[in-house]
Formats: sequence, C-alpha cells, structure tokens
Amino acid sequence: MDTPNTTPPAPAAARRTGFLRLAALLLLAATIALSVHFRESLDPARWEAWITEWGVAGMGLFVLFYAIATVLFLPGSLLTLAGGALFGPWLGGILSLAGATFGAGLAFLIARHLAGDWVARRAGGMAGRLLAGVEAEGWRFVAFVRLVPIFPFNLLNYALGLTRLRLGPYLLSSLICMAPGGLAYAWLGYAGKEAASGSADTIRAGMWSLGLLAVALLIPRWVKQAREAKRHLTTSRLREMLTAGENLVVLDVRDAVDFSGENGHLPGSLNIPLPELDRRLEEVRRLGRPVAILCHTDRRSKVAFRKLDSLGIGPTYLVLGGIKQWRQEGFPVVR
Repeated sequence: MDTPNTTPPAPAAARRTGFLRLAALLLLAATIALSVHFRESLDPARWEAWITEWGVAGMGLFVLFYAIATVLFLPGSLLTLAGGALFGPWLGGILSLAGATFGAGLAFLIARHLAGDWVARRAGGMAGRLLAGVEAEGWRFVAFVRLVPIFPFNLLNYALGLTRLRLGPYLLSSLICMAPGGLAYAWLGYAGKEAASGSADTIRAGMWSLGLLAVALLIPRWVKQAREAKRHLTTSRLREMLTAGENLVVLDVRDAVDFSGENGHLPGSLNIPLPELDRRLEEVRRLGRPVAILCHTDRRSKVAFRKLDSLGIGPTYLVLGGIKQWRQEGFPVVR
C-alpha cells in the first residue's frame, strides 16, 4: 500500500495546489449541477443515434461518456444496456467495462488528490468501514465490495480514494469483479434491441442474457457466504489460536449473570452484553485487535458479529457453538 507523502509543500506550491483544487472542485460541482438539471434529456435513445454517426470513433466516445457519467453519479446500468444495444453484447460489455473502470479511476484520483474532505463528509460512516476493510484485506476487500453491492457504486469509487490502496490493484480488481454484471446488462440491452426489432435471434439473446444475469445475481451471494464461512471459528480452532498466543480478543456477549454463572467463561475474555454493545462500540474499536465473538450457543453472537462487521470494526470472527460447545470439548473455563 502507498504511504501518504507527509512533506509539506513550499508556500508557492501550496497556493498553486490550493487554487487548482478549488478550480477543479468548482468545475466538478458545476458539471454535476448541469447533469442533474438536464438528466431527463440524457436518455440512451438520443445519444445512441448520435454516437452511431461516428462509426468506429463512436466506441471511444462511448467509453469517454461512460467514464464522465461515472464521475458525475449518473446510472451506469442504463449506459451498459445502451452499450449492448448499440455495439452488440460482447463488444458493448467490454466497452462498458472500460468506461466504468476509467470513470472509477478518475473518481478515485479526484478523492485522493482534490476532494478528500468533501468525499469523507459525503461518505460518512461508510468511509470508516472501507478504511478498516482495506487496511485488513487490501485489494481483496475491493473485490468483495465490487461483487457484493453493499455500497452505492458511484460513491464507492470516490470513497476508496480515501484509503491507502494503490491505483493499480484498485483498477484491476474493479475491472475483473465488475465484469459479470457488466456483461449480463450488455446482453440484456442487446436482447431488448433484438426483441424490439422482431429478430429471429431474440430467443437466443434472451437465454444468454437471463443466464448471465442469474450468474451475476448469484455471485454476490456465493462470495458473501464464502467470506463469512472463512470467519467462522470452531471452538477447537479458537482453542488452537489462543494456545498459539495469537493477538486475539474473545468477546462474550452474554448477560453478566451468565458470564459469571455456572457455565463460566473463557479465561481472559471480555464481557459486553449484547444489549450494551451499541453504547460500548468505541470500547471495542479501541482494542485494535481481531475479535472472536461468542455467547451461550451462537445466536446472540451472530447479531454482534453482523453489527461489528457492518461498522468496519475488527476483523471479527464468529465462534460456532459458543460456550456450550467449548465446555463439551472439555476446554477450561473460569467461574
């Protein structure tokens, strides 16, 4: 990951940089305002006809328009549908991916070098989750949030510019992980065009588009399940990690009376009852270590696991079976 440059610029260079940032921000704000004002006139039918007149050069114009639209928070799905209708399913999908990746890179660089404060305010709590995720997993976290749409796509492009991730891995992981959805939407656009024209190829195009769309919709679910499964610990695995001296905090979310009751608790574990977790989140965040969460079985700990994970606190692990399974394995407890 890149290390930010902490050397202060010379006064003249600082003034020049400040002026350029202000000018770029004003231009960006004006362009966004105009695009929102004339948004209704940006329907695909109008500019598709215009781009067609340019022939091969229209491909470059389409990629450029897509990139600008991405920077300006315009919906990329409509552009991808239009790309499939205009250039065909495969070429249209490739051009759409090129435009989306180019636009994502521009937004990333704008946030990193020009508009970091504005992006941080706009992103809110999302920025903290992204920073924590990238710090823990690097480009793999980018791949995850591209495949599993838990953040708005256009805002995500800017917010990732606030992280320490290098531009190259960001662009490559974005391109690869946007491909399934991009190709599926391009095929949908092509199938719609074929159906409207009464082509005999309509059925084949429809089958391709539905198949790719099904895969694009299932991939996020598979990825999410696989990602969560990697962070599920058996009690035996937790025991191994603790015995090996791994820098891990065991968070017990049972009520205090159960924590000190007959079932006991793990040596050195921290007790924060689930009802108190919301107001003690900062306490968990300040631990600065991976957190293994357990309760009596794993019902309460699942709730806590999802909560901490959604806030970017962690990395977090869910201990399957909880203290009940721990005792059945014959591992030591403190009462």
